[in-house]
Amino acid sequence: MADPKGFLTVGRELPKRRPVPVRIKSWSEVYEDFGRDRLERQASRCMDCGIPFCHQGCPLGNLIPEWNDLVYRRDWREAVERLHATNNFPEFTGRLCPAPCESACVLGINQDPVTIKRVEVEIIDRAFAEGWVRPQPPAVKTGRTVAVVGSGPAGLAAAQQLTRAGHDVTVYERADRIGGLLRYGIPEFKMEKRHLDRRLAQMRAEGTEFKTSVNVGVDIAADDLRARHDAVVLAGGATVWRDLPVPGRDLKGVYQAMEYLPPANRAQEGDYDESPISAKGKNVVVIGGGDTGADCVGTAIRQGAASVTQLEIMPRPPETRPDSQPWPTYPMLFKMETAHEELADLGGDRVYAVSTTEFVGDADGNVRGLRIVEVRGPETGFEPVEGTEREIPAELVTLAMGFLGPQREGLLEQLGVDLDQRGNVVRDAEYRTSVDGVFAAGDMGRGQSLIVWAIAEGRAAARGVDAYLTGQSNLPYPIPPTARPIA
Repeated sequence: MADPKGFLTVGRELPKRRPVPVRIKSWSEVYEDFGRDRLERQASRCMDCGIPFCHQGCPLGNLIPEWNDLVYRRDWREAVERLHATNNFPEFTGRLCPAPCESACVLGINQDPVTIKRVEVEIIDRAFAEGWVRPQPPAVKTGRTVAVVGSGPAGLAAAQQLTRAGHDVTVYERADRIGGLLRYGIPEFKMEKRHLDRRLAQMRAEGTEFKTSVNVGVDIAADDLRARHDAVVLAGGATVWRDLPVPGRDLKGVYQAMEYLPPANRAQEGDYDESPISAKGKNVVVIGGGDTGADCVGTAIRQGAASVTQLEIMPRPPETRPDSQPWPTYPMLFKMETAHEELADLGGDRVYAVSTTEFVGDADGNVRGLRIVEVRGPETGFEPVEGTEREIPAELVTLAMGFLGPQREGLLEQLGVDLDQRGNVVRDAEYRTSVDGVFAAGDMGRGQSLIVWAIAEGRAAARGVDAYLTGQSNLPYPIPPTARPIA
């Protein structure tokens, strides 16, 4: 245990966010530096519980009490070793994961939980700064080759584990840069891409090969891919977005979130002086109240939007844990993300329990507004409330309503893998699909989920592939998928 009295004498503390008027003028991450001594005090709050429910909350099974204790004792180098024992990319999860581990923290039953996520990210950032994160190439090569299709967190985790096991791994990415949604979906203010680039440098030094601008299923047929490699890992994500088929959907200025966010990220990469889809001077409406919607809000604000409104069909969630979502489950609570804080500071609005009935256009076919109505739900099926119809202005609309599963056309159709009722790729407990030598990990098999689940599944699938190729595997024991097994 770190400090037996730490949770009694030290309160929860997080780094401050830079003032809104300052931070919206740049795309840098929003948090100020957090002193090392202050972080060590935060680590001291961990109680090293007899049953550490934070393990239950974390899909990766992170050894949270262990590295909290090591940070408190100032053994940071050993702390990063324990962190990497279960998580290939803590610099990603420490910035992007919603921290279900903190919702499961025993201290959180009647106090503020331990700042697990902040301790995690500070450990890995210091490890990189000190030069402790080095390539780990395999001592022995197996002579087996593996193709990983998709370079998001699931694909990268699988690739790194398999490379370290001695296999020759090639990652195929249809975009022009590696990273998937980490690269082009997550805005710079949530995770600066230098964190991704330095991890990719490590992977290249370990021997992982990356091929960009290759759309498997189009540029390479599925049969050709299987002929080139001894095993294939499908990690292409759940890329089919949910649409909003209401009148006016085809008006100019209505975009899916994944049409709007990538060019904004490309502008930060230097591809454009300014994103070709810009919110500058426009009234912006974001439909969808999740993390992707928040990303659209923060992006529109930094682009200079005249106003931003975020719409959500669900009722406003509670601010405290309801009885129906008891500890240690992950509760659905009202969140004030950094983008929401900026929205409130600039006079924007988050509107709950409303549905869009029509996009309204001008004479030139451009969107100029939305007609919305209040709804009751979800128990009543989002029934419209009579007399609540109104119109709000919008010259730019982004749809951030989630994803429906993987793209079937191309690779999946060519492979002929079995799909479940939701359209996801079916896997067994070893992450094998119905096609011999083909495995699936992450959102492509699980459906839209968290980054921490993607990394966990990538690691688990790597073990399945390693055992398939060699007869056994010494890679860490995986978490079985929740998808139904193959008959």
